[in-house]
Amino acid sequence: MGMDIVGIPGSRIVEVARLAFATPDVDFLCFGESDRPSPGVARDALVRAVDAGDTRYPDVRGLPELRHAIADYLTGLHARPVAESRVQVAASGMAAITIALTALVSAGQRVVVHSPIWPNIGNAARLRGAIVEEIDLTPTEDHGFRLDLDRLDSMLIGARVFVLNSPNNPTGWTATAEELAAILAIARRRGVWLISDEVYSRLVYDGSLAAPSLLDVAEPDDRVMVCNSFSKAWVMTGWRLGWLVVPDAVRDPLADIVEAIHSGVAPFAQRAGIAAMGDTATVSGILAHCAAGRALVGEALSGLNGGRYTAPPGAFYAFIGVDGLTDSLALSLDLVRRHGVAVAPGVAFGPAGEGSLRLCFAQSPERLARAMTRLRDGLRAEMGR
Repeated sequence: MGMDIVGIPGSRIVEVARLAFATPDVDFLCFGESDRPSPGVARDALVRAVDAGDTRYPDVRGLPELRHAIADYLTGLHARPVAESRVQVAASGMAAITIALTALVSAGQRVVVHSPIWPNIGNAARLRGAIVEEIDLTPTEDHGFRLDLDRLDSMLIGARVFVLNSPNNPTGWTATAEELAAILAIARRRGVWLISDEVYSRLVYDGSLAAPSLLDVAEPDDRVMVCNSFSKAWVMTGWRLGWLVVPDAVRDPLADIVEAIHSGVAPFAQRAGIAAMGDTATVSGILAHCAAGRALVGEALSGLNGGRYTAPPGAFYAFIGVDGLTDSLALSLDLVRRHGVAVAPGVAFGPAGEGSLRLCFAQSPERLARAMTRLRDGLRAEMGR
């Protein structure tokens, strides 16, 4: 019997993953996570905390030590200082986005997102009763992407929130410092809040310490909430630990919302976060791992007829356009069944993603080399049918 609950579109990524889990010998590249282990110092800190009985309700704002560690980290990374008073700990980057949307959006208000985009963001807004509108990233001649700022300006008239994700999942598009300043100026002029999902901030390939961030340009009282997570840069996807940076004077009312949504974050997970933040080798290690995977994927795709791809400036995904592809979900399922490789269908990231496939290259060279052979052979066979 169908129960009377609010429905949102199901994830096509999960649909492919479920088939892959049920199929023997599949190279799994459809989730956004690395095959590297989480930092040993984080595991040790968690075990110590549990053994010490650090399992009670924490301060809903986050442990003071973690809040200060995050503030110090961001102040060292970006052009402007971040005060501890602006930091709110959350139970994952996704929880941070949900908290921000809950604080800002009422039913019937417009939320603008650029597309293709990770589907959870739009779905979280829909659960608030928001009207979600997508501005498609514009393909460039070199198979990259750009955001049309004039079009964004007109779309933000009357909008409540613009959600920015740079570096972007799935395309790897990364806004420049100049583009971020322009986006901030538009948002100020239109009276629109910005939610900036910066979970891939450290995964950039131009030698920079981090991608350009709204924390480089925004004032402490701007209508900006920046969301981040330990999942990607610290290889802690399953730990469910993230944070927000919010305007001055907003954190305490926001903490009331966190109390109502998930009542704080497991203190032992926060102890792990404090330890991870002190382990700079993990971040440099995952970046080198991703850079090697990015190079390997580029070589594997270079001779593929009908494939459109350029190495992304940020994040850890290859977003591959395939000539003539009109049903990326069906192709992805066939690649699992017949060729032993699981990638995410572009349509999972919205209509603008149809005709493309996304794979995560944050994998070991051995696994990735075998997977890319399977993908190349599979694409030749399936698109040649």
